[in-house]
Amino acid sequence: MADGSQKIDGIHFPFPFTPYSIQKDFMAQLYQVLEAGKIGIFESPTGTGKSLSLICGSLSWLRDFEQKKRQEEARLLETETGPAWDEKGPPPVILSSCGETAGTSKPTGEPDWITQFVQKKEERDMVARLKEEQIWRRKREERLQQIQHNTKLKYTAKRLRQEEEDTESLLRLSREMLEAGTGAEQLEPLESGEEELVLAEYESDDEKRVARGVDEDEDDLEEEHVTKIYYCSRTHSQLAQFVHEVQKSPFGKDVRLVSLGSRQNLCVNQDVKRLGSVQLINDRCMDMQRSKHEKRNEAEEEKPKRRRQEKQAACPFYSYEHMHLLRDEVLAEVKDIEQLVALGKEAWACPYYGSRFAIPAAQLVVLPYQMLLHAATREAAGIQLQGQVVIIDEAHNLIDAITGIHSVEVSGSQLCQAHSQLLQYMERYGILFSGNIKQNPSTQSLLQKGMELKTINDFLFQSQIDNINLFKVRRYCEKSMVSRKLFGFTERYGAVLSSQEKPRLTGFQEFLQRLQPGVTEAPATPVDEGQARPPTSPLMHIEGFLTALTTANQDGRIILNHQGSLSQSSLKFLLLNPAVHFAQVVKECRAMVIAGGTLQPVSDFREQLLACAGVEAERVVEFSCGHVIPPDNILPIVLSTGISNRPLDFKYQHRELPQMMDEAGRILFCLCNVIPGGVVCFFPSYEYQRQVHAYWEKSGVLCRLASRKKIFQEPKSTNQVEQVLTEYSKCIENCGQVRGKMVTGALLLSVVGGKMSEGINFSDNLGRCVVMVGMPYPNVRSPELQEKMAYLDQTLPRIPGKAPPGKALAENLCMRAVNQSIGRAIRHQRDFASIVFLDQRYAQPPVLAKMPGWIRDRVKTKATFGSAIAMLQKFHREKSASS
Repeated sequence: MADGSQKIDGIHFPFPFTPYSIQKDFMAQLYQVLEAGKIGIFESPTGTGKSLSLICGSLSWLRDFEQKKRQEEARLLETETGPAWDEKGPPPVILSSCGETAGTSKPTGEPDWITQFVQKKEERDMVARLKEEQIWRRKREERLQQIQHNTKLKYTAKRLRQEEEDTESLLRLSREMLEAGTGAEQLEPLESGEEELVLAEYESDDEKRVARGVDEDEDDLEEEHVTKIYYCSRTHSQLAQFVHEVQKSPFGKDVRLVSLGSRQNLCVNQDVKRLGSVQLINDRCMDMQRSKHEKRNEAEEEKPKRRRQEKQAACPFYSYEHMHLLRDEVLAEVKDIEQLVALGKEAWACPYYGSRFAIPAAQLVVLPYQMLLHAATREAAGIQLQGQVVIIDEAHNLIDAITGIHSVEVSGSQLCQAHSQLLQYMERYGILFSGNIKQNPSTQSLLQKGMELKTINDFLFQSQIDNINLFKVRRYCEKSMVSRKLFGFTERYGAVLSSQEKPRLTGFQEFLQRLQPGVTEAPATPVDEGQARPPTSPLMHIEGFLTALTTANQDGRIILNHQGSLSQSSLKFLLLNPAVHFAQVVKECRAMVIAGGTLQPVSDFREQLLACAGVEAERVVEFSCGHVIPPDNILPIVLSTGISNRPLDFKYQHRELPQMMDEAGRILFCLCNVIPGGVVCFFPSYEYQRQVHAYWEKSGVLCRLASRKKIFQEPKSTNQVEQVLTEYSKCIENCGQVRGKMVTGALLLSVVGGKMSEGINFSDNLGRCVVMVGMPYPNVRSPELQEKMAYLDQTLPRIPGKAPPGKALAENLCMRAVNQSIGRAIRHQRDFASIVFLDQRYAQPPVLAKMPGWIRDRVKTKATFGSAIAMLQKFHREKSASS
């Protein structure tokens, strides 16, 4: 690896090669943001080395921070009786791992002897704390050195596992012998496996500490969290790619990195993993932990019960010793999720909990969006953000991600199924449960259709559940695990829905009925025998909905979606204020970086997230760099008119006209004639793509296009994306003579915001041209969007000369989606491509202003098609000849 280390403004930045100038600027600005404790919005186009800039810039700051912290500690520890600074001057600032500063201001009005006493006590306390930190650090460094220099240590877990199995076997044999000789009364057992389905006794106000999966005397878990960087991104593949970049960086051998993931990704217990559903895997894992910790209390449970409940077997991978060996292995060498899982299998240790044990000592924690942005998940994972650095990468959809995480939808079918299953559960196990609904939701027809929005308070009052303590209900559901047990019950016995008995509706059911006057019985909808059963209990969705109802009234709305039948209708909680959940993250962390390849327009981040979260404008720093490609390697063109001189206006009310679809087809055919390789054409929606494709097929345009490019369509199913991309790539590589016609590449018909518009690499010949047909404005008639726009108009200030916040939201959503799509083409320094915008609205200054600067500055607006196609032909002929 070449050494491209740089010294910028007196700061040393290790780098694997000589960085681009924009990378130098990126790292220098990033360093200053972290040092000053600010919030940075960093935009660096794909192909400019953003990941390496983030890694080397942030870890260089962390290196210097740790060095300064140790120097200050050493100065303070030089003498144990007093500070190591000139008492005439101010005491030095001690950099705490939690971001606090040592020392307090002198109490006003206090006698000098009291002030001196308080100061001496603070100094003694600080010395004691620093000594404790040094002990922890020394122990950790010794452990990691042992692992790095003694490969035999990784096999210690196997030996410990064998010893535990032998001991457990002897204990089990002893218990069996004792039970055989006691002659104790034989109790009526449940059917095999059924003991897991019965609810345990529960007291609603019991606030006793629940075991969190570790022993109380495990002091190692109290290790203080060192200053660290939390890096999060959207997908598992993006996180794995980032870890690989760290491994290749100059910090790859020294940094203590841990990758966090869900149980579904990290579980190595095949009996649990085969459950499939995320919720079921989580519940079974926690159940097995409880079994481990309840064994110590078995002696106290000797009273005879009507049915003996066998304890769920403890997980063989959940071993304290093994997981701490795994923790040290993780900290000793950088590993991605796959390597972590392989190590867990080898060492018979749980990677899920082993990785969490590594969090306190880790310098870099890599985790998905949801784990950082959801408070309960953060707490469960042991993530402490106080005084730490947070980097949110691929943040273009951060607002949507927060809204999606905290918005919940429940269908009428799920409500009825959950109630019916609970009734059958009651009949089996004798649990008291009021109410009586046993109708198939598909047989209940609703005459009135449409959507209705309500505030949270109005919904609670009208549904007559305002007198219920939803916090207690949520706590009961969590502790009793009723949803998991209910799912296990229905999986075992099946759910029998009967429509023999007419229900008497009360409370919440009466509320639903009242909203739909004239309810009649409809013919039962036949059940598709091949249809897969839902992977989770419907009660799990309802639990999430009840939790959402505890949100502040002004921050959310309830959407009632009335359809033809109760099963098709739904209730949805819509989060209007994502800042309410983001504020705690911003408040706790020392500094934050919001990064992405395309973040324009950034006003949404400033206004909807940061300002509403209480962040002062002075704390926010914006950094946007250009691209590394030469200016003449990209040709963005706005076409205002078509071949027939018809204005290109693909507004919703015009785009379905035959003339507009004909115009788009003729333009695309001409582009395919002059552009080699791959052409990716984006449509505003799936429905419009389907309409255009059907029209072109009928009019013969599709056949003409196929004579120049083989046509591919974005698949409906996610698992077909890889296959389509593979065939698309092969076609471009092997383009030539097909059925007697010269094929120059391939044409991919895609959708903005679809599966091909994000995270797909159309570099080089795979994407020589990106075509945008129309502008993908969201449906302004959507009740959800209307409510969001109204909320922003009410809460955000109106800026003179700019569109109202609500209208700006629709524009920003449109242009952010456009920017993501057009960024698929240019992927590295030597790449080249053209971008063709088929809509005259793209020429408007407010629209151009929301494009990335490296594209906006090079846009050519053409009033006639002839001059545009001539420019495109010349561009691709010259670039193809020189490449």
